[in-house]
Amino acid sequence: MKSIYNFSAGPSMLPTCVLKQMQQELLVYGNAKASVMEISHRGPDFMQLAHKLEQDLRDLMSIPKNYKVLFLQGGASSQFSMVPINLLQGKTKANYANTGHWSKKAITEAQRYCKVNICTDSTDNNYTDIADFSAWNIDNNAAYLHYTPNETIAGLEFDYIPKVDMPLVIDMSSSILSHQIDVSKFGIIYAGAQKNIGISGVTIVIIRDDLIGKAMKNQPILFDYATQAKNDSMYNTPTTFAWYVASIVLEWLKKQGGLKTIEKINKNKAKKLYDTIDNSNYYTNLVAKRYRSRMNVPFLLADEKLNSLFLKQASDNNLIALKGHRSVGGMRASIYNAMPEEGIDSLIQFMHKFEKENG
Repeated sequence: MKSIYNFSAGPSMLPTCVLKQMQQELLVYGNAKASVMEISHRGPDFMQLAHKLEQDLRDLMSIPKNYKVLFLQGGASSQFSMVPINLLQGKTKANYANTGHWSKKAITEAQRYCKVNICTDSTDNNYTDIADFSAWNIDNNAAYLHYTPNETIAGLEFDYIPKVDMPLVIDMSSSILSHQIDVSKFGIIYAGAQKNIGISGVTIVIIRDDLIGKAMKNQPILFDYATQAKNDSMYNTPTTFAWYVASIVLEWLKKQGGLKTIEKINKNKAKKLYDTIDNSNYYTNLVAKRYRSRMNVPFLLADEKLNSLFLKQASDNNLIALKGHRSVGGMRASIYNAMPEEGIDSLIQFMHKFEKENG
């Protein structure tokens, strides 16, 4: 069977070897004599998996010892609430950068808890550019600064880290594990799993120790990071299968050579695709070149009336989930870690063919 390349923005493509391992282990996990979905999360088999999952993530991201790693539920959207609940710590204001769909959602939720200072806003350029940090309006009395380093929908990615004298909080859902970062520069890093970590159902939170234990009073107990940290993310039953899939993906990443290697691969994949777009008179990417995402590549056709034909013929060629988000239109190729370079080559070949036939 010819390979199928899934460009979905999430839930996204998984490495084939991961899917095969899931298939092989579905009925019996290790020595448990039952499926990983059927065993106790408190039992020795799952506890061993949980410990290895955390250690592999710490190894891959070089997470310092003074950071807790949590595996939570509720998606990244739950963190839109948990961040202000835990980090305001008596203050009434927080800084937020508005650079896309997901940062806007985080802002809307934070406004339920505090006054939000929008320190930079990319609305006027339709989320295709980011202001230089020198132009940001930072409130130095605010509790923290929140931003989204990669906006999945618009394909907008930061190439710098803001420098402020307060905790930095980032929603890294669509770019975590795609490149190396210095974790110590951030107060909280959070990410939904369904793009580069595994399947939906688990949310990674990496939080500095000193930010834990000062949650607002009278909030849900599960929304207190201290509750989660004290109970090793198992105050309630965790999403065990999602943890299991994440553990396999992290093992796969280690075998690839870790984040240094995967970053080089991702840069090369993105460059190939952007070069194809830039060297064409038929395809267009509107994002400022400096801030183009390496994970999510939106592009427009010269004739939007041919969008449906492009998608149909792409699917016929085993290139699926290329439809752009309704707010942007056109196409979007999400090329996360699991997308092999062969998938990019197949897409480029198809794009050349479609342009020749329809341009």
